[in-house]
Amino acid sequence: MTWPRALLMLHVFAVYGSDAATYVFDDSAGLGRTFDGIGGLSAGASSKLLVNYPDEQRSQILDYLFKPKFGASLKILKVEIGGDVQSTDGTEASHMHNSWDENYQRGYEWWLMVEAKKRNPDIKLYGLPWGFPGWIAAAPQDPYVDPQQTATYIVKWVQGAKMHYNLTIDIVGIWNERYYNATYVKSLIQTLRKVLDVNNLGHVSVAAADGTWDIADGMLEDADLAAAVTYIGAHYPSTVTTDAALKTGKQLWASEDYSTFNDNSGGGCWARIINQNYVNGHMTSTIAWNLITSYYENLPYPRNGLMTANEPWSGNYTVESPIWMSAHTTQFTEIGWLYLRHGNGVGHLQSGGSYVSLVSPDKKDLTIVIETLTQEHSKCNKPLDPYNVSAAQITIQLKGSFVSITQLQPWHSKPGFGSADRDIYFEKRQPLKVTNGQVTLNVGVDEVWTLTTVSTGNKGSYPPPPPSKTFPLPYQDDFEGYAVSMEPNNFAQQLGSFEIVAEGNNKFIRQMVLQQPLAWWPNAEPKLGRSFSVIGDHSWTNISIKVDARITPVNGTSGVFLAARADKAGIALYDTGGVFFYVSPDNSSYILSSDLSKTQVVSTGPVKWRKGWNTIELRILGEMVFGFVDGVEVVATRAPTEPTNGFAGLGTTNWGLADFDNLYIT
Repeated sequence: MTWPRALLMLHVFAVYGSDAATYVFDDSAGLGRTFDGIGGLSAGASSKLLVNYPDEQRSQILDYLFKPKFGASLKILKVEIGGDVQSTDGTEASHMHNSWDENYQRGYEWWLMVEAKKRNPDIKLYGLPWGFPGWIAAAPQDPYVDPQQTATYIVKWVQGAKMHYNLTIDIVGIWNERYYNATYVKSLIQTLRKVLDVNNLGHVSVAAADGTWDIADGMLEDADLAAAVTYIGAHYPSTVTTDAALKTGKQLWASEDYSTFNDNSGGGCWARIINQNYVNGHMTSTIAWNLITSYYENLPYPRNGLMTANEPWSGNYTVESPIWMSAHTTQFTEIGWLYLRHGNGVGHLQSGGSYVSLVSPDKKDLTIVIETLTQEHSKCNKPLDPYNVSAAQITIQLKGSFVSITQLQPWHSKPGFGSADRDIYFEKRQPLKVTNGQVTLNVGVDEVWTLTTVSTGNKGSYPPPPPSKTFPLPYQDDFEGYAVSMEPNNFAQQLGSFEIVAEGNNKFIRQMVLQQPLAWWPNAEPKLGRSFSVIGDHSWTNISIKVDARITPVNGTSGVFLAARADKAGIALYDTGGVFFYVSPDNSSYILSSDLSKTQVVSTGPVKWRKGWNTIELRILGEMVFGFVDGVEVVATRAPTEPTNGFAGLGTTNWGLADFDNLYIT
């Protein structure tokens, strides 16, 4: 049912002595669990493009995410501890590519945590590895990692955050979504706890196991394991938990959730799980992947962020619906508030939907959040059980510490799902008068309401960002404008790790990975044995990519390649098609292939390669493809008929060092 527009204007009104369904909000019998905050997750290379946005728009975006009383006002920032491993939409750089190597200037998560802390000094920081550099393996091809080396690797990251950025990490995990093995997980967690404590990091909590609830069974049987874990974190729990998890008495988190297209329905999903993760599953924190869609549109899971910012060349971004659905909870609560008990301020509406209420520790403030999202308009990537919602009149009865409240401030959202509907997001309404502890209001379908004693909510805004533009061509980069160890702008590294290196007065990018990284779950890391980084617009069809390349004499790769029309990336790399021009100085030959794995060879032949820098170029024009080395045409043949468009890219034919400079795309 959709309420008539005229009635919506008078949507909230007090009714005394009505026959509405009554819901009691009372703390007399005690309180529920402690609220741990709503958060966002930057991982899987999901924030890659944000760092090189123009300063003005980048600051605005960060305000919408982190600034208190402005937008999403997030309380937790969870980030990937980079491991040089394909972790969804790309790889994130490790602080230790090799056992002898430490560098805390790599990647963009440090920068993101610093910016979040600038805006909200109280935000909690949470780090979790998705995968690891290959040297951490307990033994070659071992599916697990060495507990001592892994714990040391994580602790060095925590120490690096403090030493180089004055960031205090609050929470760490062990390994994202790795299949559960009780013996191994216990060993790793207990080792991590010990290494943290020995290094005076007792304040850092451990969350585990960032997958299913299975660890709870082990914790019930093992007091030492239980003592080492502060939070039990599960991913995409569909709002439910297990009896074992509840019996542990630990705080339960949806430590990764959402992962849903961020249109109005996606916003509905986010609003529903924020509420119902506690109503159904007693989860005290929900963390959204991803924090922000700041990766190319044609990588896996497009627009799965709380907002979208994937055009640094234009400065365009979009404040999506989940930002304001977050605000309904985050702007009127703080970490450390307490939920009321189920049945006394937490539960399901008889007409469908749910409600939660949270109270400040001093019991001076109360916040109630009500959602009535229909299943059709709140579809999550991880489906929930079927349910129905209808419009209703509800009466709120305040008792206990809340009986003296005389007014509540309402904030209202109602996404539009019809062509004639307008979107209503986070609108402040006139205060509601509470008489004798009671107020009654009409609630329609597909709505979110916050009723609160907190008076500081605010719908922040900035002038519209610049208009959207396509990726600029021609495109060139000599890599001179970067700090050493940075990743080059606009490159989305998919396998391996590419960073800025200086040699004399020259800067260039170097591929750094020397061996196969350890995947975050089986088959997530394609065993292609090579590096690959993409750039540009997936619609590109007739394209030329040219770069200077050099293979280092120590730990060097056996060859390099250029790519065009690369149709897939991210965790779909196994099946990537396109045009790939491989040049191998070791045997003075090239291979032209129609797939990344080199199984579909189009042409082969000889090349001449000088010691040091050489220029390679891949050019596609209509039905023809051309390859050049140092300006000499070495191949001219028909292009593969499929795919017809895709990214440009470059990489190495196997693990090992290689350098690239003076990129030019047209």
